[in-house]
Amino acid sequence: MPASDSAPRDTDGEPPSPDRLRMDAAALDAFIMAAFPGVPPAQLPRTLIASPGHVRMQKHPDATNLRPGNIVSGPTLMALADHAAYALVLAHIGPVAMAVTSSLNFHFLRACPPMPIIADARLLRLGRRLVVCDVRIWAEAEDRPVGQATVDYALPA
Repeated sequence: MPASDSAPRDTDGEPPSPDRLRMDAAALDAFIMAAFPGVPPAQLPRTLIASPGHVRMQKHPDATNLRPGNIVSGPTLMALADHAAYALVLAHIGPVAMAVTSSLNFHFLRACPPMPIIADARLLRLGRRLVVCDVRIWAEAEDRPVGQATVDYALPA
């Protein structure tokens, strides 16, 4: 799928909707791998679920993602939150490369052990120029999140 720099529209001229996907999980992963060619594929998170209003991604942290104390570093968790929000935005607007992060507010809730990490991103608002997402990050159990982020994306005009 070629990337577009213009405001997202369906072929029928309809604007994006929180009730309709334009990219599935496989298309999201392929687009993100192409958009970040300098990142080894094993270091990118994978999309597990893409459904209207929700994207779930998983990252397998390696030694480069750990900080002293053998816990996953804050920058790794924030990057996962941003990736999940980006995938959620793309899932709803299509392959628009220039959708960019305009704000990311992250809360660290507890230490994250070095194990597969899940990010659940949910749409809070899908506007013409701004998308607001809530991202919950967890490792051992969904009811024990290690972090929570509110991420805003600006869409091209």
